[in-house]
Amino acid sequence: MPTAAILVVSIFSAAFAYAVDGAKTSGNPIDPEWYADPEVAFFDNQYWIFPTRSLKYDDQTYFDCFSSPDLVNWTKHEKILTNKEIKWARRAMWAPSVVEKDGKYYFFFGANDVHEGEVGGIGVAVADRPEGPYRDYLGKPLVNEIVNGAQPIDQFVFKDDDGTYYLIYGGWRHCNVAKLKDDFTGLLPFEDGSYFREITPRGYVEGPFVFKKDGKYYFMWSEGGWTVSNYQVAYAISDSLFGPHKRIGSLLGTEPGLAKGAGHHSVLRAPSGKWYVVYHRRPIDENEGNYRVTCVDRMEFNEDGTIKPIKMTAEGVEADPAVPTER
Repeated sequence: MPTAAILVVSIFSAAFAYAVDGAKTSGNPIDPEWYADPEVAFFDNQYWIFPTRSLKYDDQTYFDCFSSPDLVNWTKHEKILTNKEIKWARRAMWAPSVVEKDGKYYFFFGANDVHEGEVGGIGVAVADRPEGPYRDYLGKPLVNEIVNGAQPIDQFVFKDDDGTYYLIYGGWRHCNVAKLKDDFTGLLPFEDGSYFREITPRGYVEGPFVFKKDGKYYFMWSEGGWTVSNYQVAYAISDSLFGPHKRIGSLLGTEPGLAKGAGHHSVLRAPSGKWYVVYHRRPIDENEGNYRVTCVDRMEFNEDGTIKPIKMTAEGVEADPAVPTER
């Protein structure tokens, strides 16, 4: 795995660049430390990965992120958001989802592993740059309560073609969708007056992710147990964000001799048109629950629109410049 090559210290955070001279692929994992639940995004002509720091719950009090111009050379930006800024967050800060809107970056996260009657759930922070520093946006959780049996964690923000933003979230084998206000300060009711709709597919446990392709909604999730080898990614294809979401099959879970427990992923279509999946996994011979590392591999489609099973690799992916070089 690449070792630290450059150290840059700013007033905002420490940034560490990882690369091997002449490297042709990213290598997996992209960083040797323990990171999970990664969300990949494309901002400012850079690729970005926002993960959970995979530590014991009481030590999960901050977030780092990674940026790259080409998916091969990654720079780590440390402590872009901490619980010193989020006064109501004590521990278990999880699974970022970051969106850009009107020149600001909104960082949705879960905190406190919240249960009924406790303070915690889904929060929002905001910054002027993808790498922060982020500050608390609301001063309280956006979603605190348990609705439809879904623990308010594993939040994903999806922007539909009409410009509407939706919050899709949920642990404990239940998934909800809610409509966000344009300024992300709260939720809007649906036509029937409700604020949450359950859209749980068969097998769902946690980690929802949605993208749209050729007019279809691809709803993806993780199933199994996050600390064991049956953790895997499954998916459905629907005509509506609200389903029904009929499970098609699993895509990513175990690669014999390499890794197991792959899940809580995200997907990106690069400017080149290639599709990538960013996910966490555990070495095949490792049983420590928090030993999760972040990796990137290709994702491809069949002619009928279904997704080909994803092959986990040690090599990772080849360079795919965010800004193509003119020839």
